[in-house]
Amino acid sequence: MLLGCIADDFTGATDLANTLSRHGMRTVQIIGEPTGLPPDTDAIVVALKSRTIPAKDAVAQSLAACRWLKQHGARQIYFKYCSTFDSTDAGNIGPVADALLDELGSSFTIACPAFPENGRTIYMGHLFVGQVLLSDSSMRHHPLTPMLDSNLVNVLARQTPHRTGLVAHATVKQGAGAIAAAFAELQSRGIRHAIIDAIEDIDLHYLGEAVANLDVVTGGSGAAIGLPENFRKAGLLSKRENVKPLAPVGGGGVVLSGSSSAATLAQVAAMSAEHPAFAIDVAALFSNKDKAIGEVLLWAVEKLKASPTLIYASAPPEKVSEIQSRFGREKAGAVIEEAIAAIATGLAKSGVRRFVVAGGETSGAVVSALGVKALEIGPQISPGVPATLSYGEPRYALALKSGNFGGPEFFSEALEALK
Repeated sequence: MLLGCIADDFTGATDLANTLSRHGMRTVQIIGEPTGLPPDTDAIVVALKSRTIPAKDAVAQSLAACRWLKQHGARQIYFKYCSTFDSTDAGNIGPVADALLDELGSSFTIACPAFPENGRTIYMGHLFVGQVLLSDSSMRHHPLTPMLDSNLVNVLARQTPHRTGLVAHATVKQGAGAIAAAFAELQSRGIRHAIIDAIEDIDLHYLGEAVANLDVVTGGSGAAIGLPENFRKAGLLSKRENVKPLAPVGGGGVVLSGSSSAATLAQVAAMSAEHPAFAIDVAALFSNKDKAIGEVLLWAVEKLKASPTLIYASAPPEKVSEIQSRFGREKAGAVIEEAIAAIATGLAKSGVRRFVVAGGETSGAVVSALGVKALEIGPQISPGVPATLSYGEPRYALALKSGNFGGPEFFSEALEALK
């Protein structure tokens, strides 16, 4: 193993694994606490469910993963979070980054969630989603991590007691040498965390070369695109062909959606127009969870005989607010996750082997419920979302989608790709 990665949610982990695989690293995604080292692996991505848990718990889980990765030979640690920098003033990006630096005896790292291919760019420290600032995007309504400030220097500064700084695009576009010189200047001023501007993939390639000697790198999946080349230059990684197709699994196909992002809502609408769709009644879950889940399963098993199906708890912001006001934000989220996980388990028992899952928290619940311990990474379905195949038996074909990723027809495209 060359690169050890820690992701704060399951869809983010597959996003990063997709990037590394596409750039020539044999990559395996491990679910939760690692227990064994897969053979013939250049990079391992440990997928945690730590984005929205208390910061101290996120730190503990991340440190455990870091120690395991270092024990098994990782030469560099990469901490992956969302391309929209999902976090609150209490963490968890700053606390985890600080803990990893302390663990490895390091004094400096970078933070760069840019992902130009998916419209996430950073300019003068401000994160843009498409053509709008993060704070003006649908992320301002996120039920768990509402992003109200686009200035990432300020966002990160509220999460760490250490100083934060910026490497602006005027420097980044000059290449890796200029970026490395900026790192040295920032460190001389006692700055521990540097936000990096990036508006094109070439900026991320420059950044990748500049961070070759850092013990800890943090960012979205985009900031990792230059890392494989560092290992090639060191003679540790050979060039490889494109990612190979995955073995077919057969069985029925279902979409499970818990995300309420704008992109996912459009995907729900598109699939509902063409295939059977079941909207989960949250009130019914609170009234009699077992009965409500049973009704969903009876409906789905019958519909799956003729067509792929969609089961969703996704809802527009006003509906989400209503549910949270009525049942409590954390309680409502937990009940929905538990229900979708139980539905996934029931469908698997009925022979479903292809699952498209929308939302990081939802993906974590589903993968854990199915008992998946590791994922083989296949070809990209859409930027940031690869096809994956679970290890062990039975084998499941999975597409784990971050809420904001994919076009309107993504669900149908993913089900086709998982055949």
